[in-house]
Amino acid sequence: MSNASPIDVAWMRRAVELAAKGVGSTHPNPVVGCVVTGPDGHPVGEGFHAVAGGPHAEVEALRMAGARARGGTAYVTLEPCNHTGRTGPCADALIEAGIARVVYAVPDPNRTAAGGAEKLSSKNIEVVEGVLRDEAEAVNYVWLHSVRMGRPFVTWKFATTLDGRSAAPDGTSKWITGPIARADVHRHRAECDAIAVGTQTVLDDDPELTVRDENDVPAARQPLRVVVGDREIPPTARVRNDRAETLLLPTHDPAEVLRQLDDRQIRHLWLEGGPTLAAAFVRAGLVDQIIAYVAPAVLGSGFAAVGDLGAESIDHLRRFKLADVSRLGDDVRLTLVPLGGK
Repeated sequence: MSNASPIDVAWMRRAVELAAKGVGSTHPNPVVGCVVTGPDGHPVGEGFHAVAGGPHAEVEALRMAGARARGGTAYVTLEPCNHTGRTGPCADALIEAGIARVVYAVPDPNRTAAGGAEKLSSKNIEVVEGVLRDEAEAVNYVWLHSVRMGRPFVTWKFATTLDGRSAAPDGTSKWITGPIARADVHRHRAECDAIAVGTQTVLDDDPELTVRDENDVPAARQPLRVVVGDREIPPTARVRNDRAETLLLPTHDPAEVLRQLDDRQIRHLWLEGGPTLAAAFVRAGLVDQIIAYVAPAVLGSGFAAVGDLGAESIDHLRRFKLADVSRLGDDVRLTLVPLGGK
């Protein structure tokens, strides 16, 4: 980053803001933002990757810039791609536009698409890496984690009372939290690629597992519905309706679930199952984020959010790092990550 200036930092910050506009809509691609400045350093184009199969951020920014991009600088949150998929290589587009300098934040960990920086350098284009890397990593953390780990990023969501109950003794759980918290769940669901529950949850609650707005209208884009377990699901179950695709996985192995989802290019799994499925993922060390909604209420009995984790003493406590606390009406949302995580 030795060749970066305060101006480079400023335009990369704008590129990060643009990248954030694509969160939840680019599956299975990353979110990327781009700003193009002309030879005089003034901005002439900007763009972000809005949808898989659509133009990449660099192409959108170059389209806006036109001939004014020649001799200028492109600021990109992720290393320009060097492969042809549903769209052409962004490295080639930058070369053809006559860009003289490319500043990017994060090297592309996807071996299929990487190599853009090397190609640009081979054409005598100045390349600067690592500007605002932490900020660019943060806006794209789910995709980056998935590609680097070779499996989907896993968010475990649950709602509890103050005494840690997710359902009453009779199995009822609607509604522990209030409408603001429930709307927040749908907002987060919309940013995921798949929602998973166990067969017990389907049999007990008959959830639809779709993303809906405040008027209960289904969203246009729906995550894949995943049902984990080997018990038979009745044909009348709502997860079998035509409002979203459903995948039945007759296994109890979380690693196998993630392997099959990775084969489908699922980058973000939203884990909404009951205590048994949650415990299986926690025991396997396959939870990357926890979003817990806590209601100001007590039950005193009923079902816990997670099943047996094998703890026999307080020494076996599994601790997480608190990343965020937000008030949602009378409820509280806690966001946690594994210790050592961001």
